[in-house]
Amino acid sequence: MSKLPRDGKERTGKPSVRLGRAAKVARLPAETVIIHGAVPPRDVLMQFIAENPDRASKREIAKAFGLKGEARVELKAALRALEDDGLVEKTRKTLTRPGALPPVALLDITTRDKDGELIARPAEWPEDAGVAPAVLVRQSSAQKAKGKTPVGGLGDRVLAKIFPNKDATGPAYTARIIKVLNRRRSANAALGVFRAMPGGTGRIMPIDKRGEELQVEASGVGEAKDGDLVEVDVSRTGRFGLARAEVKSIIGSVASEKAISMIAIHAHSIPYIFPDSVLREADAAGPASMVKREDWRTLPLITIDPADAKDHDDAVYAEPDTAEENAGGVIVTVAIADVSWYVRPKSALDQEALKRGNSVYFPDRVVPMLPERISNELCSLKENVDRPALAVRMRFTREGRKLGHSFHRIMMRSAAKLSYSQAQAAIDGQPDDKTGPLLEPILKPLWDAYRILTIGRDRRQPLELNMPERKILLKPDGTVDRVFVPDRLDAHRLIEEMMIQANVAAAETLEAKRQPLVYRVHDAPSLAKQETLREFLATLELSLVKGGNMRANHFNGILSKAEGKAYETMVNEMVLRSQSQAVYSPENIGHFGLNLMKYAHFTSPIRRYADLIVHRALVGALHLGEGGITPAEEGALDDIAAEISTFERRAMAAERDTVDRLIAHHLSARINEEFDGRVSGVTKAGLFISLPQYGADGFVPVSTLGRDYYIYDEAHQALTGEKTGLGYRLGDTVRVKLVEAVPLAGALRFEMLSEGRKLPTAVRSFHKATRRDRSPARKPGTRPPRGRR
Repeated sequence: MSKLPRDGKERTGKPSVRLGRAAKVARLPAETVIIHGAVPPRDVLMQFIAENPDRASKREIAKAFGLKGEARVELKAALRALEDDGLVEKTRKTLTRPGALPPVALLDITTRDKDGELIARPAEWPEDAGVAPAVLVRQSSAQKAKGKTPVGGLGDRVLAKIFPNKDATGPAYTARIIKVLNRRRSANAALGVFRAMPGGTGRIMPIDKRGEELQVEASGVGEAKDGDLVEVDVSRTGRFGLARAEVKSIIGSVASEKAISMIAIHAHSIPYIFPDSVLREADAAGPASMVKREDWRTLPLITIDPADAKDHDDAVYAEPDTAEENAGGVIVTVAIADVSWYVRPKSALDQEALKRGNSVYFPDRVVPMLPERISNELCSLKENVDRPALAVRMRFTREGRKLGHSFHRIMMRSAAKLSYSQAQAAIDGQPDDKTGPLLEPILKPLWDAYRILTIGRDRRQPLELNMPERKILLKPDGTVDRVFVPDRLDAHRLIEEMMIQANVAAAETLEAKRQPLVYRVHDAPSLAKQETLREFLATLELSLVKGGNMRANHFNGILSKAEGKAYETMVNEMVLRSQSQAVYSPENIGHFGLNLMKYAHFTSPIRRYADLIVHRALVGALHLGEGGITPAEEGALDDIAAEISTFERRAMAAERDTVDRLIAHHLSARINEEFDGRVSGVTKAGLFISLPQYGADGFVPVSTLGRDYYIYDEAHQALTGEKTGLGYRLGDTVRVKLVEAVPLAGALRFEMLSEGRKLPTAVRSFHKATRRDRSPARKPGTRPPRGRR
């Protein structure tokens, strides 16, 4: 029996009821029957999730529709069914439509619509995901007049809150600008490298894999010289021929040593020049005071870092626990540079650090979050120099279980600066003049503590992916010397595990104090991604358990079964792809990959703004003196977390693009040479090929694979010929020939030399496949058959 409205009056048509405030936001069909207190139909749930991405958690949905008691249990089952059917994905605790833009994203404002409204598109969009969706940027006159909303313009890159557009005739999304990150002179602005041509004209060579070559008339060259990285305004003059461009500004020469990283810095709008006000504030900073600071200068803390490290922001020390109740236990101390003393809220240093979000690391340079005066001097834990720090002292049992911890604001003096290889060599029986005296009193107790922490780690069972990271070694001129996989030493693991434990202690302390903070969270893989992985593993006769309570050790079981097999690398990559992306959030959902319930970044405030927030929160919550978190910061943690998560993705993209360009430049002199590669990605358009020796990735277009129709099989991650049944799948070892390299764009194109192999039957037959899944191969330069254009 349908309930009546709260006023008891029966109305014409189907019964209507009062909805929660959030439910009123969704524009529900007039004929939809919604009973207050009952789980709404699937289509209503889907519409609410689509139109309220920032409030689409189970709690908010229950509140919106007035669900309590058993109805909440039914709602949980209904939402789980939507996930199982692939209709929604779970990100942190929020549900979204698959393929939807995230609640906060970087946008480039590119044009205006017929009504003069600004239209933007995502700054980062996967190449194989089709055309990026349009986003209508909302800027009301009242808000602009009162200065409440940052005002964006054509060509600007902005950080914005994303909402699905309720107007079916407009773009798919609307956006509210949070911050303007970079103002450009024109909506048609583009970056490229100027190449001088006869007659005073020029060409602009693209720096993007999907970019196009541009033509510059003599009148538009300005002061540009051959090889300059320039910003241009683009205009088209007709349907055929190259688009025209005019040089607007000269950024620098690509002949310089650091040109490749400079391209990525400008392409991704990464701030790299510190304003004068920031530098003045850094230069004026002096030594930290001893007010509310403990004197730990006699404790022999040491730093262990890469041999080429310029800043040292963490130090460690370990000793046996002498307490009778903890026989065989250890005390581990981690000290982190006290950046919060120098970088105060709302200062010029603070505003610039938030603008950057994190330091960005390129093979040839670092774009730091803080000026060198802070990062490499006052907050670098230099050997035998007094430095302020925030330290945590942790007690562990012999079984690796933590008994407790305490935080201290201290003044320390590092007893030694060691490299990873130097410390490891000493433990392995080859101490040098520096590590010899440190071996018994400092290094061996550290390794004893590490063995105990390893017991706890093994019991915790974090995700154990085997994905070696390659490092590029450059020559003095900035070109690639070689690509190699650095040795993974116990010294690396020791520091890593001690830093993880310090991060856990920070989160536990702040949560116990009910102090708002920014967590580092990592959600479990969505059910849709789990199912994709499950289907793929089935083709290898590997099985992944079903259910919503997936844990990291379930994936570890799969990885251990693949160890030593031909498909080991392929399985590791597919497990990695199934994982959610770790982000920063003031709401704690735990860290799936590390298998931890409470985790917050605390150990690198020199290079991550999130850690600086955690330091301030600890100083404030524990009453440790000046530089604590402010009420204004606490109220802005949602926006801060969204910003720094976005900036982290920006940094990763810039770093990846730089590596691609360096490798493409390195291989550009080897056109027509053959290489052994591996299929690292499969799309409808073709195959991505990785060259393990170089860490390079290139592409083989499906049109060059052979005279057959190729079916894209997502479950098997394969392209299979319709007639021959031969094809290629993820992880296959292949022989390819390099036919094109575009260094400035970081693009490589290969020709497949290896014959396809007989593959398992595709999940769908060719005739049942959709047209977009049917990829016809044809000779380069020929037109596709009519109906396929």
